[in-house]
Amino acid sequence: KNVYNESNEEPFFYPSLSLVHSCEQIKANWPDSPSDYYIIADSNGHAHHVYCHMEELCGSDEGWMSLAYLDMSAPNSKCPERFRLYEENGVRACGRPSTGSGSCISATYPSKDISYSQVCGKIIGYQFGSPDGTNNNNIDTAYIDGISLTHGSPRRHIWSFIGAAQENVRYDFCPCGTINKESPPSFVGDDYFCESGAPSPWQSKLYTDDPLWDGEKCGDLETQCCGLPGIPWFHKTLEYTTTDYIEMRVCCDQATNDEDML
Repeated sequence: KNVYNESNEEPFFYPSLSLVHSCEQIKANWPDSPSDYYIIADSNGHAHHVYCHMEELCGSDEGWMSLAYLDMSAPNSKCPERFRLYEENGVRACGRPSTGSGSCISATYPSKDISYSQVCGKIIGYQFGSPDGTNNNNIDTAYIDGISLTHGSPRRHIWSFIGAAQENVRYDFCPCGTINKESPPSFVGDDYFCESGAPSPWQSKLYTDDPLWDGEKCGDLETQCCGLPGIPWFHKTLEYTTTDYIEMRVCCDQATNDEDML
């Protein structure tokens, strides 16, 4: 049977398997397979075209399946449905629709019924106004001002990307900061990144000079946040295998003219 490389439409011939079920299986059986598009089977035997990253990522080179990719620096890229497009100083980013109160906006990314037990990736975002770190301990609400990654229903936590108000004065609120630290929700634990992009004093504006969660330009109060393991890449190993969809939610507990995370 064939597993096809869609970029040049030439098939890779893998005669020992009738149909492969993961990028990891391809890499294990054919170690020289390049990063590219392949056809693999889901848990029900249905074929899907997926992109397999075969080089090292998050400490592993055993083969990763790409589930979602959005680069808003590309001029033709569009925000997920119902997200609002921000454009300022050459930066394009996606946030919540205009609202006079706290809210979340979400996008889901199906696994195509392909099993996984690890999640690796990165999110680079921006701050508008004055996000306030963590808010509560309920995963189904705006428990942070930031971006939440979960899987399935009921939601199970993967990673949290927390926004803080200011990076050089007392209003920081990062759990990894050095002053006014707020403990993350119990279900988050150590699976988070936190940063502010605003020097003091903060304003109701989009801060484009200091992208968030990239491990760079951390202020005096958040130097430890820039040293968190793996940053800007997060890596979560689940204690089980699942085919759940992954949900990305942008959340804040106040109105969009006060705060937003993009």
